[in-house]
Amino acid sequence: MRRVVYRETHSSRAAVAVVAAVLVMLLAGYGLLESAVHAIGQPAWLIEPQLAAERIVALPAGLPPLLLGAGGAVIAMVGLVFVLNAVLPGRRARHVLNGGGSSTVVVVDDEVIASALARSARLAANVTPEQVMVVVSQRQVIVNVRPTSGVPLTENAVLAAVQDELHEMSLDPLPEVRVNISAAGVIGA
Repeated sequence: MRRVVYRETHSSRAAVAVVAAVLVMLLAGYGLLESAVHAIGQPAWLIEPQLAAERIVALPAGLPPLLLGAGGAVIAMVGLVFVLNAVLPGRRARHVLNGGGSSTVVVVDDEVIASALARSARLAANVTPEQVMVVVSQRQVIVNVRPTSGVPLTENAVLAAVQDELHEMSLDPLPEVRVNISAAGVIGA
């Protein structure tokens, strides 16, 4: 069951691995094609393998520094994308609901959790749905409330309602809650 939960809460690296494999296969295929064409005595399609190797060895010579720098930056960015994709955890915007020790597991999108928390915050603040916005991330929940002008609103009531809803959900991992009450209110809501 742990493996299924991991697959549902973490993103796959398959797409990036396929892109890397296709790039390597294309480069190797092109090298093989040029070598085969050179071996049978035909002219090269793009560049002779021996000439390409000589140009790579003497690379700074013959190229403008701006072009060399731009090419290096592009190659560094592509490499950085591959390295970061391999190293970072790649978590999806999902949480696991702990179901009281049963053998079933429920994985819920953060948008669904945000909707439930927004409803609790809206009821505690006595405002309309448009006045509450909730953002759920892996480690924290941010509740933004725009109060109705002239109606007092306490941050503690909203915080307590959202925390109670989170404890009822028993999320894994349990995020920290932060409530922001806007200084500007909404007129006539």
